[in-house]
Amino acid sequence: MDSQKHRSTERVVSVPGHLESAQAKLVYLYLEATDGATVDDLGDALAMKKIDILSVLHSLSSRGLVEKRGEEYAVVP
Repeated sequence: MDSQKHRSTERVVSVPGHLESAQAKLVYLYLEATDGATVDDLGDALAMKKIDILSVLHSLSSRGLVEKRGEEYAVVP
């Protein structure tokens, strides 16, 4: 067990209650955990199609939950 990394428990992530889609929750949590990611990063990590990721990001952006910062999307603080 010594080889396992211990994660800090300082930051507890919660998903906004009005997110109903499993994909939206997954993308939101990934962006929160990684402090941002590109569409390609999301596709690779979450095994999602680019069109689905873009749709989810559009939905999250229109709700003011994520924003685009250069090539990356990140959770709005």
